[in-house]
Amino acid sequence: MSKLPGYVGLLLALTYTTATLSTLPAYGEEQQPAAPAAPAQPATSTAPADDVTGKSLLERYQDGIVIWQTPDDAKVPFSLKFNLNTQVRYLNTTDSEETFTDHLGVVREVNTRNDITVNRSMFILGGYIFDKRLLYSSTVWTSAGSASIVVAGTIGWRFSPGLTVVGGYTGVPGSRSLVNTFPFFTANDRTMADNFFRPGFTQGVWATGEPVKGLSYLFFIGNGLNTLNISATKIDTNLLYSGSVWWEPLGAYGEPGKSRNMYDDYFAKDNTRIRIGGALTSSREDRFSNLDQSSPENTSMHNSDGVLTFATGAFAPGITVEEAKYELAAIDGGMKRKGLAINGQLFFRRVSDFVADGVIPIQSMNDHGFELSASYFVVPRKVAVYGRGSAVYGEFGDSWEYAAGVKWHFLDTERMWVSGELMKVNKAPYSGTFTPYTSGLTGWVPMIQAILAF
Repeated sequence: MSKLPGYVGLLLALTYTTATLSTLPAYGEEQQPAAPAAPAQPATSTAPADDVTGKSLLERYQDGIVIWQTPDDAKVPFSLKFNLNTQVRYLNTTDSEETFTDHLGVVREVNTRNDITVNRSMFILGGYIFDKRLLYSSTVWTSAGSASIVVAGTIGWRFSPGLTVVGGYTGVPGSRSLVNTFPFFTANDRTMADNFFRPGFTQGVWATGEPVKGLSYLFFIGNGLNTLNISATKIDTNLLYSGSVWWEPLGAYGEPGKSRNMYDDYFAKDNTRIRIGGALTSSREDRFSNLDQSSPENTSMHNSDGVLTFATGAFAPGITVEEAKYELAAIDGGMKRKGLAINGQLFFRRVSDFVADGVIPIQSMNDHGFELSASYFVVPRKVAVYGRGSAVYGEFGDSWEYAAGVKWHFLDTERMWVSGELMKVNKAPYSGTFTPYTSGLTGWVPMIQAILAF
């Protein structure tokens, strides 16, 4: 019997509690944890760097908190800025059925949840040193939900607005949500389809820039789909290749700064803006690195029936796939105007060239899917309502979801909000501790979260 009425009551009660807490005095993710900070502008054009009184102090917040910055004529140019992303979430998946059956007829358990977690908390220090073109960042990246901590860093050189080269940790740009978007999605988090198809985070080298106004790119070479918390001696010798290109022909899709690629039209400009993008990713994956679940953003490969691709028995009883080739193509588009935003993405995944310890019945696995969301600010820069959906059409079964939610920006900023969402899921094909999804999940799922991202 459905538990929907009880969840609605709980959702309203927690929303009221959050609203009450918002009257108290306020206090101070794939951005991506490894993205180097852009050079901050001086606190004022004339005040010395150590002037922290009056107007200079008020201007220390510049897309992050400027801890220190030397004057333009300093012998050793130096900038240090602090950014933070924190996500606190209530999640309840207990309405789900308790088991699911994979395509081989094996009955498996659905791991349900009812908890409050600090789902992500990221502390980012970055800036430039010795030369304004020499960029650096250091990130402490935690997820209480998965009981994990990652310490990441980057070094980069900005040649021009059209070319910056960086080495370090970052998200593989195989999906729009992994190109400097987190946490500014329409929904509480990435959709079911995005989580199923997308790559994860790894170490590598990438080039990014805007060589022509409105046309941007990010090309990446890295260690694999998901290599957080995996030592270099255990990563295979195959490299991953990924690239994303997007075009904004009618002007910038978002305002400059950390929320540049946000899905919502928080600023509600009168002119129409559109975004068209695409991405390609290819990686030879091995079983060890792709089964690791100990880091906050790992997205191990799953078959469309919810079973790990490299798990024993995923394709045939008692047989284990040791290696496979992952290929993903994604196409995205979006439109914004006067507080309305519509965003969508198509996914096409092929897994092939299997190496197994026995015979499996297929030579390749082809899956495709989509995500679609629409949001509108019914109260400008304060309250937005949204609806969304996504689906996976796979080799071993189909899955879908739909959801509706409300986002409340109770302060005059797009960097802080509270949201509530109710979603219906049917046979989720993916599991991830930091996401609301677990393999086989079927039922109503309420979520409430608060996000601070400055």
